[in-house]
Parts: sequence; structure tokens; C-alpha cells
Amino acid sequence: MSMKVIVLGGGVLGVSTAYFLARAGHQVTLVERQAGAGLETSFANAGEISPGLSAPWAAPGMPLKAIKWLFMKYRPLVLRPRLDPAMLAWSLTLLRNCTAARYGRNKGRMLRLARYSRDCLAALRAETAIAYDQRMQGTLQLFRTQKQLDGAAADIAVLDRFGVRHELLDAGGCVAAEPALARVREKIAGGLRLPDDETGDCFLFTQALAALAGGLGVEFRHGAVIRGLRHSGERVDGVLVEQEGESRILTADAYVVALGSYSPLLLRPLGIRLPVYPVKGYSLTLPILDTAAAPQSTVMDETYKVGITRLGNRMRVAGTAELAGYDLKLRQPRRGTLEHVARDLFGGAGDLAQAQFWTGLRPMTPDGPPVIGKTRFANLYLNTGHGTLGWTMSVGSGRALCDVISGRAPEVVLDDLGLAR
Repeated sequence: MSMKVIVLGGGVLGVSTAYFLARAGHQVTLVERQAGAGLETSFANAGEISPGLSAPWAAPGMPLKAIKWLFMKYRPLVLRPRLDPAMLAWSLTLLRNCTAARYGRNKGRMLRLARYSRDCLAALRAETAIAYDQRMQGTLQLFRTQKQLDGAAADIAVLDRFGVRHELLDAGGCVAAEPALARVREKIAGGLRLPDDETGDCFLFTQALAALAGGLGVEFRHGAVIRGLRHSGERVDGVLVEQEGESRILTADAYVVALGSYSPLLLRPLGIRLPVYPVKGYSLTLPILDTAAAPQSTVMDETYKVGITRLGNRMRVAGTAELAGYDLKLRQPRRGTLEHVARDLFGGAGDLAQAQFWTGLRPMTPDGPPVIGKTRFANLYLNTGHGTLGWTMSVGSGRALCDVISGRAPEVVLDDLGLAR
């Protein structure tokens, strides 16, 4: 049965959801405060589609690692002290999930959805010929120390359990996969290669998918600020938006919240406590000067938690986890970390002087997996909390939630990805 559906949020998750809903025959309106699709967290992320690297931050040993990271010169983790009960509650829940049993369970949930999403993306690409500077040449997780290499055993066990192809490499194997690393071979202890992982420009993808969605009849309301949801009983009656200085209430049969880090702020007045907190990330996008010195695909530096991705004739250098609430200020020390890793591994490959410096807020759950599915309101659905893996999980998440809204059983299990988990 065709329904009228309003999707709130124009990032890659919102656009993917809108596309599949429209393809299923629903009448869809997408509401987004920016002037176009993919202009916030989807704009300049790491560019990785990495099912094999899908893992929760809450892992055994993470608290000790986090303390060490805080004192590194080029640190991957930054805490900006603030009186924020939401951050405290989120952090405590993350710590409770740092057990081997919970890590294995949560990683399994994430791998399941990420692999499904990769397959859905491949099908979408075959159906539509959508282009987004994509490459299908795998991801290399680079270890600088033997301790890091030895520590990969736990992740490899989970990859084996879920049948994810992988290769544990020595330094020579890493150079064979990424020839530009020959210049820094002495810095490499080994690596874990995921040959089925992909790369691409999430912004280009989101824009292209929005165009396809528009062709299917999706109405885009850009520049519309969402002020709140109206409800009576156990149903949502409408969404209050402000556009061009005028307030209005938009109504539909069903509503999807895909607002990333801002989802909890919209849901809190309804009594829904969504365990999502913004974790700030940074990136540099720079033109390639020397193709031979640049990565072929994605190299993830395990020491600094920075990924370097080839996007056509550009490089994307992305990383850092900064807990600073909803602050979007560009901080130069974070740029210094990204520049250091770029120079250290791929020196001379790109023009750092021409780099575009960017920041975005990753919507993180404390246990790792996103929140997808129904709420206690009969016609309100969630598709949020994907953290650093929004691009990786977007197509599968949108398609699966479309199935739920349409009354069909999704092809991937969502039962353990809801609010009640």
C-alpha cells in the first residue's frame, strides 16, 4: 500500500531511505535545512566503504588505549571538558560495552549490516550506473608495530566467523598492495587487507542518488529548519518546519528521523532517549601531485587512526575523534595530525597547501551499531547512529528500513538494531 512518508535529514542515510521508499511506490518528501543533499557529515568523510573494518569503539583494552592517545603529540582522541550529562552517560555506557563478549556481539551486528549494504550498493550501481569516484581495490589497515599486528587476531577471528575475506600481510605484502608505501617500508610491521572493501566520494554519491530520487518523484524541501514533531497518543501528527521565514506543519502517514547527531535533540521532547552523541571528525581533501606517491585505495594508519583515501585525482585524509558536543570550529592542531600522517606515509603525493580543511559530527552510539527501525510511536521510524560507518552502511540501511515501513520483512536482520537492544 502506497503511503505518504516524510524523511527528516538530507545526508546519505536520509537520501538513501527516500530513494528506496520512492522506488517502492511511496510518496516521499525529504526535509533538509541545508541548500542541498549531503552538505553536512556526508560532505567530506573518509570515503571508505569498509565492511571489513566495521567494529565498535567499545572494545577490550579501549580505556587504556584512550588514555595513551590523549597524551600523544598527534593524538587520535581529543576530549574537550564540558558539563554535559549526555556525554557522561554516553561515555559510561561505552565503557560498559568494553568486554570481549559485547565487542564480539556488536561487531557481528555491524558486519552483518555493512556487508548487506555493500551488496545493495553493488546492485544499485548495476541498475543505475551511479558514479562517485568509486574504486573496488580494498582497504589496508596498516600496523606500525608488532604489538598492533599481534592484536589483529581478535578481529580476524570475527572476520573468519562471518566469512569476510582478509589477508594478513608482512611489510612486503603491504607494499605489494600499496606500491607507494615502498618509500616508508621501514615504518611498517604489517597490515590487514580487506580486498572486498571499496572507496568513493560520499558527497558525490549522495548528490547523484538525490537526483535519481527526484526522478522517482521525491520532493526535496531544502532550506527547511525542523522545529519539532507534533504527536497525539502513540502517533506523530506532523513536523513543524520553518522555511523562508514562514512556519508550517507538514503531515504524512509515516515519518523517518535520519538527522545524524541531531536526532536525539528532536526526539527528546517526545520522551525518546536516543543513545547517540556527536563525535567530531576532521578531513583534508587535496589534489594529487604525484600519482606514483599516492595510495591506490585506502590506507588506515592504526597508530593515528587516520585514513588516506584515493578519490579520483584527489586524496582524502580523515580522522580524529573529538568529544566537544556540537562545536563545529575548525581547530588547527587537528589539521596538524592529518598533515603529519599524510607526509609520513605519502609525502609529496598531494598538495597540502591547497587542501580543503573540513569537520563534521559523526553520530555515535556507545555500543557501536546504529539505531534502525520502529519507535513506540506507531508511525515514527529511526535511521541514525551510524557513527564513522554511515557511508558504509547507508544503502543497506535505507533499503532495509524501506522494507519495514512497507510491511515487508527486510533481507537483513534488524531486530537487534532497535532502541530496545
